[in-house]
Formats: sequence, C-alpha cells, structure tokens
Amino acid sequence: MAQVAQVAQVAQVAQRLRGGMESGVLSFPLTSFRDDGGLDLDAYRVYLADRLATAPGAVFPACGTGEFFSLDEDEYRAVVQATVEVADGRLPVVAGIGYGWAQAIRFARIAEDAGADAALVLPHYLVSAPQDGLVEQLRRIAGGTRLPLIAYQRGQVAFTAASLRRVAEIPNVIGLKDGHSDLDRLQRLTFAAPEDFLFFNGAATAEIQARAYATVGVPAYSSAVHAFAPEIANAFFVALGQGDHGTVGKLLRDFYVPLVELRDRVPGYAVSLVKAAARLRGLPVGPVRAPLVDPGPADLSDLEKVLDHGLSLVGAERRPA
Repeated sequence: MAQVAQVAQVAQVAQRLRGGMESGVLSFPLTSFRDDGGLDLDAYRVYLADRLATAPGAVFPACGTGEFFSLDEDEYRAVVQATVEVADGRLPVVAGIGYGWAQAIRFARIAEDAGADAALVLPHYLVSAPQDGLVEQLRRIAGGTRLPLIAYQRGQVAFTAASLRRVAEIPNVIGLKDGHSDLDRLQRLTFAAPEDFLFFNGAATAEIQARAYATVGVPAYSSAVHAFAPEIANAFFVALGQGDHGTVGKLLRDFYVPLVELRDRVPGYAVSLVKAAARLRGLPVGPVRAPLVDPGPADLSDLEKVLDHGLSLVGAERRPA
C-alpha cells in the first residue's frame, strides 16, 4: 500500500508541476545573506513573499541561483523550510540537491522533512562520468528518498537518448532540466522519454533561447530575471505564449541581450548580477558568498542602465532602496 501511495504522490506532483509550467515562469529565488556572510532568514522570507506574489509556476529554492553550493546543511534546511512555509501549498516547491549521491540523499531527506514537493538533482561535483554512472547516480538518489526528482543536465552531465530511457524507468524521476541548449540532442531526448515526462529549458538567461526550445516541444523555462524583475519576466512569458513576436523581439534585443553581454564579462555573474539587480530594486538579498564576487562600480553602473531600460519597456519602474 505504501508503494502505491508513493506512486500516486509522484504522479500528483508531476501533474502540479506540469500545470505550473504552463501557467508561469519557474522561479529560482536568491538566498539572502547578511554583509558578514551569514544567512538572513527573515530577509529571505520577505524577498520570497514578494517573488511569490507575482504568480510563478513553481519555486526552486537553494538551487544554482540560490547559491546551493555555499549552504551548509543547517542553512539549507532553514531555507527550504522557510520556502515551504511562505509558499503555503500555493505552488510546488522543488529544492536543489547535489554533490555525490550519498550527500545528495542527505539533502533530499532534509528537503523531504522540510516539506518540499520534489527535488532538482544538480550536476554532481567535479568529475566526468560515463552514461552508466550518470544513470546509477540518479538510481541511488531515488532509492534514498520518497521525493520526485528532476534531473539537471549541464556541464559534465549530458544524457544520451538510451540513458534517458533508463532514467525515465526510475519510478520517482519525473523530468529533466536542460542546460546544454543542444537542440538536436534535446529533441532526441524528448522522443526517447515517456509522453508524461517533464522537460524544461534551464539555460542561463533562458529567455534568450525560449523560442528555439519551444520548437522542439520544450516551452517551459526557468527565469533568473524573475528573481529581480518579475514584471519583465512575466511580460516576456505572456508575449511568448500569445505569439506576440514584436514584444518578444523587443525585449530580447533591448533587455535580455544586453543583460547577457554584461553577464558574460565575469565568471559567476549569472548569479552575482542577478543579486546585484535585486539589490538595486531594494530587495533584501545581500551579497554573494565567495567564490562568487559582487560586481564592481563600472559593471554595476551598466547593470543599472540595462535594468532601468528593461523596466521601462514594460511600463515599470525601479524601486530605490
């Protein structure tokens, strides 16, 4: 009976996530730190409530944008638990887990106890691995938690179609986040997976490639921009869904491309710039933790110009701190 109940729970979470992916962007919130580097949980709650008020499809705490790699287990528990409490059942909560399978299971069980609905399996630490190892990694993690899992292929993790078929047979693996943007390969993966398997675009600044992903049947995407400018992220999502190519093109050309060009200046800016932009709007997120670095004055000035122009495109204004 317990196994039947778990299967039903996994199916229910997958269905909720599918609905969320159709209704809004996937939100990857920042984690709030104090100036001394300590976790600022009260500030995180305020920031997260502000994000969730803008109707994302699901929320993914303590993932890449949330600096999972810099959190210890107690901090991770506090962040996931706070997210579950603030979300209050309104949308699915998918917590990041990672490192090797043994440590990933530890994080998965913490997330499970904290009330998360599912977990995103971030790429494992450091080493490259053959396909059999990638599949076994997920099988081991799945065997150590009741949570539904979404695999994340990026960096050293890249599944073949044959491997993804095996991954999809693991009972509580329900989907794949793709960060490679190899659309030929991704199309083959979508054909290899069961019809109800979830896919979403997890490229850095995913909106840049959202139209291309949609052509291979993967319209859902994560949005780092939602972490600091949900007005822009939601306007883009609506325009894309309505086939408003003029608005999509204008937002890409005049906001997203300049943002990406700025992001590419320094390693780690995919997180650091997002956090800096949130601070420019008066959001209580604090600095990044080392080894990331906050933007210097010149880059911060350029970011301010890009942000203000992007907000003007959708009729919004930056709120000063």
